[in-house]
Amino acid sequence: MSDLTKDQRLSLPWFDPAPPSAEDCVIPRLIDRWAAETPDVVFIRFESGETWTWAETRRRALSTAAALQARGVNGGDVVAAWAPNGPALLRAWFGANYAGAVLAPINTSFRGKLLEHAVGKTGAKVMIVHPDLAPRLEGLSLGAAERLILTGPSEPLNLPVTIEGASALDGDPAACTPVPQNPWDPPVIIFTSGTTGPSKAVITSYVQEWTTARVTYGYMVQSDRMLVNLPMFHVGGIAAITAAVACGGSVALFDAFDTRRFWDTVRETGSTVCSGLIGALTSFLMKEPPKADDAENPLRMVTLSPINEDTVALAKRFGFDYLSGFNMTEVSGPLISAVNDPVMRSCGRVRVGMECRIVDDQDNEVPHGQPGELVIRSDNPWTLFSGYLGDPEATARAWRNGWFHTGDLMWRDAEGCFFFVDRKKDAIRRRGENMSSLEIEIEVVAHPSVRECAAYGVDLPGGEQEVMVAVAPVDGARIDPHELIEWLIPRMTHFMVPRYVRVETALPKTPTNKIQKTGLRDEGVTAATFDREAAGLVVRRQKLTVA
Repeated sequence: MSDLTKDQRLSLPWFDPAPPSAEDCVIPRLIDRWAAETPDVVFIRFESGETWTWAETRRRALSTAAALQARGVNGGDVVAAWAPNGPALLRAWFGANYAGAVLAPINTSFRGKLLEHAVGKTGAKVMIVHPDLAPRLEGLSLGAAERLILTGPSEPLNLPVTIEGASALDGDPAACTPVPQNPWDPPVIIFTSGTTGPSKAVITSYVQEWTTARVTYGYMVQSDRMLVNLPMFHVGGIAAITAAVACGGSVALFDAFDTRRFWDTVRETGSTVCSGLIGALTSFLMKEPPKADDAENPLRMVTLSPINEDTVALAKRFGFDYLSGFNMTEVSGPLISAVNDPVMRSCGRVRVGMECRIVDDQDNEVPHGQPGELVIRSDNPWTLFSGYLGDPEATARAWRNGWFHTGDLMWRDAEGCFFFVDRKKDAIRRRGENMSSLEIEIEVVAHPSVRECAAYGVDLPGGEQEVMVAVAPVDGARIDPHELIEWLIPRMTHFMVPRYVRVETALPKTPTNKIQKTGLRDEGVTAATFDREAAGLVVRRQKLTVA
């Protein structure tokens, strides 16, 4: 084991790493508990203003489960759901679990082959689909699907399946036969973000989702309301709602993050805790004009990433505490920070119950300060994913030498803090120098006119790469690539200064607000791309006189 001994791992006051019982982590059992103990307490407030109490939530879940069972859904089957955050998707999740089935929520941005891949991968016979999305299914192979249940009125569809309306989900709650489930059974199959290739279908367990929720959002108590604006087809959305179910708290569920409305939403919904201020979202909020009442809001704690100058300034300006960490769909919060951790850009330390190493390409541990791939394993069973659905080869590639390989480059300091460098596939190599795209992006986004940035390598003949950035401006601003490069030259290491600049009104993103670099990288240098060298802007290494 690494020299980060188990005694050095971070303990959290709200998290016990001991394996949970079914009563602690299986969603239907938790809903049953709160519906019995606090039936009239509001569990969820939707974006429309509609609310469900715990008793109503249980009734709707049982009604949906009965409808699914009447349509041949059995324990262990997969139910695919393709809908935005809202009542239909929530009852699909809870109803599937009461029926002993597994929910597979599909990314609402998927189209064409990506959509066909996801639908086929689930193997679901029953799909629950939003009517505005359904036309995208026409002309695609629907895999094993036999029945489509639309969550609202729709135009006629040309699909080779039985199509039913929303009333098909209104079964008789008394007719449901709840299927007993164990902590290691899967509640959801979650597709990875797909930022570097086709999305993989991750099989989770109740233990894994409960652990992720308790580590990442375990500060939540029964009196809290969690603002959830991460999509429920993402682990962040599922974990945040699971955190509320675990403690009997409540949720304000929204479909997307809205910078301009964020603080109004916090106040209107009475949200006291929040999930998912990820990446550039903190910068977006900081660039909103200050108001005299900024700190007059109910928000007390936020889980966000990363910790940086904007994070600290945002927390001070709006009066909340924060927690950061590292997670991905396949794991359960292996790295976590202390509350209001002062270590800039740290992902935190290894939490109790986990082991983490930084290794080279041969899985040998590297020294402190040296970048390598983060690999993970757990002290307890079922806290990491159970495999990629229908893809044993990808599962085997991820699990090597007894460790899960994250594909993320990090380094660790002597105090045990971990720092993200880059996705392994996003690292840039130029003239023998390895670069982090994240470090380039941090410098570029510091420019007052730049709202967001994606840095990536574009291939040149001979196997070399050049640095390219795609940038989008702050509202009302204009980015002059020539001026931007001149501004960057004295601020950046010479070999990191971008050669190519592409200006867009907005950058393509996944629904979890991660910038989608794959398409940008594939398009490469276009006719509209600014070329620093062609413009005569030469960057040279400073020559030093030997003392």
